[in-house]
Amino acid sequence: MNAPNRRAFLGLATNAIAAAAIGTVGVRLIGVAEAMPIDPDPGRAGESALPVMPAQWGPGPSPGWGGPGWGAPPPRPGWRPPPPRRRRRWVCWWHRGRRHCGWRWR
Repeated sequence: MNAPNRRAFLGLATNAIAAAAIGTVGVRLIGVAEAMPIDPDPGRAGESALPVMPAQWGPGPSPGWGGPGWGAPPPRPGWRPPPPRRRRRWVCWWHRGRRHCGWRWR
């Protein structure tokens, strides 16, 4: 007869921990599944009551904020001048107590 060794005991302990974790997850999933509502007529799950769904955005009966359509979107920005070009210039700066001079982008 084989004597129990350390490897067999660790395998048994690992399997026991895994079984407990799976059982705990299973109990939690059953609790969540019981709390979910069930559709009494699952045959028409993909159908809608109306053949055409109404739009959520557009002109609504009441203008301004609060209606289904919040009014016209803001106008797009017009022409703007291009950003200024980058130029190189000769500058001097201090670095670790010493003065350095050279070309820098502005």
